[in-house]
Amino acid sequence: MLTKINHLGVAVTSIEEALPFYRDTLGMNFAGIEEVPSQLVKVAFLSIGESKIELLEPTSAESPVAKFLEKNGPGVHHVAYGVSDIEATIARLIAGGTRMIDATPRNGAHGARIAFLHPKSSNGVLTELCEVHEESH
Repeated sequence: MLTKINHLGVAVTSIEEALPFYRDTLGMNFAGIEEVPSQLVKVAFLSIGESKIELLEPTSAESPVAKFLEKNGPGVHHVAYGVSDIEATIARLIAGGTRMIDATPRNGAHGARIAFLHPKSSNGVLTELCEVHEESH
């Protein structure tokens, strides 16, 4: 069902301030910044091996990431797992009783199709399913 850890989402108040640590201090490969209006965030992707770190900066006070920052401060926001067939994965999870935030996939950064599981179904961890076709990434 899951193919790999696609990325770890890290909530930050400012990508500009957080980016030098990951890019310069840790030496991760910076892959660019993209705004995702549907999620009310700006994201910066950095790669490490087959996985990525996704820095998430809210673009609105209404963003779920802004609410996370207000409650928790900067830090790990979610874990995203790669899947090859997001619809089949969602259907299997729902059939098994998993509570979903997204019962239907939506568009995420870099052309990915994404869906979130409710943290109450995943031991308190916000979990994302991420279907990425390598040619589009």
